Amino acid sequence: MHVIVVGLSHKTAPVEVREKLAVPESRLDEALARLRTYAGIREGFLLSTCNRVEVYAVVDQAEEGHARVQDFFADTHLSLSSEQLTPHLYGYTGDRAIGHLFRVAASLDSMIVGEPQILGQLKDAFEVALNHKASGVVLNKLVRKAISVAKRVRTETKIAETAVSVSYAAVELAKKIFSNLSEKTVLLVGAGEMAKLAAQHLVDQGVRKVSITTRDAASAVELARRFNAASIPFEHFRHEMADADIVLCSTGASHYLIGVEDVQQAVRRRMNRPIFLIDISVPRNIDPAVKDIDNAFLFDVDDLEMRVEQNLEERRREAGKAERMVEEEVGQILHWMKSLEVTPTIVALRNRAETIKQAEIDKALARLQNLSAQERSVVEGLASSIVNKLLHGPLVTLKAESTAGGGALFVEAARRFFGLDDQTAAGRPDAASSAEALDEADPDESAAGRAAERRPAGKRQA
Repeated sequence: MHVIVVGLSHKTAPVEVREKLAVPESRLDEALARLRTYAGIREGFLLSTCNRVEVYAVVDQAEEGHARVQDFFADTHLSLSSEQLTPHLYGYTGDRAIGHLFRVAASLDSMIVGEPQILGQLKDAFEVALNHKASGVVLNKLVRKAISVAKRVRTETKIAETAVSVSYAAVELAKKIFSNLSEKTVLLVGAGEMAKLAAQHLVDQGVRKVSITTRDAASAVELARRFNAASIPFEHFRHEMADADIVLCSTGASHYLIGVEDVQQAVRRRMNRPIFLIDISVPRNIDPAVKDIDNAFLFDVDDLEMRVEQNLEERRREAGKAERMVEEEVGQILHWMKSLEVTPTIVALRNRAETIKQAEIDKALARLQNLSAQERSVVEGLASSIVNKLLHGPLVTLKAESTAGGGALFVEAARRFFGLDDQTAAGRPDAASSAEALDEADPDESAAGRAAERRPAGKRQA
């Protein structure tokens, strides 16, 4: 039994390949059903986003499993030939596959490290696999652990705390100047995309009052509906600046729309209350000399991009801490995975002992037919006690050695000593099915945990 991942991402394939390989939500059911038909694939789930398409699977043989998943991709996406697809694919097995899953969940493998969407997308993909019984004991355990790792990374590092987009960097700076944004007013001059994004972020952060102006009055009215805002005539916006705590400027003008005198008048009318100006226009629409005015705080695209770069560097440092957490968590899950190798032997040994014990009890009680119910119970208890004491040493040793280098030798010895290989193949438990016994005491696999993860996660941005 091996855990593998085969797929491609923004790191290995251009968007024209990724978009052809992507599986729409409407076809996930069909794709998962087809994946399970390939020989040697016991469990599987499919993660498909705008930046990656990956299959995680539990397979009988690693090399054959990789080949079958590649066949699945080729058969599912006939518009891509094997020659076009194969150079972009990567494949990992065992600890590397598990580590990759944990890194993906924690957004360490994302285009923007620390972005939050991928965890939601992973939960959604897992939910589909659960609903269609495509995943089993092993993948259930791994994905839930991956979700736990992602939450730990976000809790114990600052990987997602700093802005890494120009539009959100503007909001971050506004929050430094005005601690409480809910009482502030925003004036949006122009309809540039970054300015609109910044305005949306500000509204999301609690800003309630927004005014919008553009040269095209109809566009201003349309934008005003989007933000539940007021539209004002373009020729009046300089007068309206006195009522704005935050001015976002993004137009296509080739000259300064807001000059030093405009801002000085606004500050005087504001009784020297601070005004925050964000110029996201290229070329700039606000005179840089405005920075010299008291109580006027001006930031342009270069200022914001410098802030973004500083924040990206901070995220890279935090990512180093997160990588160490992933390594630690992979070690723990590998310990559990190795224990699966001994689980079938433990289960078989218990079953063999139980069968022998019950047969001997039946023989004895058949010869002692006059025993009372209490005496019969004593005989059965005596037999159980003897079996349990005899098995205690071998079972403890098998569990202890399951994660050691010589674990396989102890398993083989136990099977030979107790004649476990005499059992028929049909009656012998496999690692995945018998692994459920190990999970009964595992908090990650509690009934409450399973129920929580089965709740719909809702729609998330791809």
